[in-house]
Amino acid sequence: MFELPRILLPVDFSEQSIGAAQYAKALACRFHSELHIVHVIDLRVYGVYGMGNDRVAADEFAPGCKAEAEREMDRFLADDLRNLKVRRTILYGDPAREIVKYGASEHVGMIVIPTHGRGPFRRLLLGSVTAKVLHDADYPVWTGAHIEQTPKIESLALRRILCALDPWDGNYSALAWAWQFGREVGGQLKIVHALPPLYSVDPYFGEEVTVQMTGHAEAEIWKAQDSVGSQAEVEIVLGETPKAVCAMAKGWSADLVVIGRGVRTGILGRLRSQSYAIIREAPCPVVSV
Repeated sequence: MFELPRILLPVDFSEQSIGAAQYAKALACRFHSELHIVHVIDLRVYGVYGMGNDRVAADEFAPGCKAEAEREMDRFLADDLRNLKVRRTILYGDPAREIVKYGASEHVGMIVIPTHGRGPFRRLLLGSVTAKVLHDADYPVWTGAHIEQTPKIESLALRRILCALDPWDGNYSALAWAWQFGREVGGQLKIVHALPPLYSVDPYFGEEVTVQMTGHAEAEIWKAQDSVGSQAEVEIVLGETPKAVCAMAKGWSADLVVIGRGVRTGILGRLRSQSYAIIREAPCPVVSV
């Protein structure tokens, strides 16, 4: 059974945070989750260097930023989230490090975070912070350019879930997560794998190799599905991984894309080094597992 007991929502109180909060709210309602709203005060933003970057330093060197953050936190979607179980916490230090550390300590099941922040706290939640969270977090991260647009919760649906898979990676956690999540929300799961485009002076040879690679990929994907109990439809496409995955998501009208993430590279459409490119270009939210 798929469970999501705790969801972490880092905020900078911008419109982008509000958009992310709507997705977090929808997920919290669906899975009866406790919503942890976190704001990180980074004193370096306020010109405080070498004096510490914690609560004590904030009290001494930048008391105004602390008071302002507390006011913003108290009123952030207070009415909209009043029927949910919510914990509001202010942290101090490097935003990405504190977000990841908090998520681990509270055993959250997911982080929901926009790719960028704006407004008076815009420098506290930048793309670099999201990239660090994606790199360091050991739990799923729900993000993407489109979560920065406030959705209508009543129209939020997850009918089509696309899982981008590298079957030679050996890590099937993204597929397992996508299959279990899809079953819980009643969505259809499709697996996409991108083969690199082949450039050959011999069209026949190139076509033959493509057929062979497609067959090998399909066999490996079915092994992966068998290992996690998945029974999803499979589609093999040609192209560079980010472009191919995003094109498939757009053409299939996917509501959610699920990918693995990490730092490994390779030539067979490796996903783990290209997750951020997919997040930037995908036409829908992306969950990185």
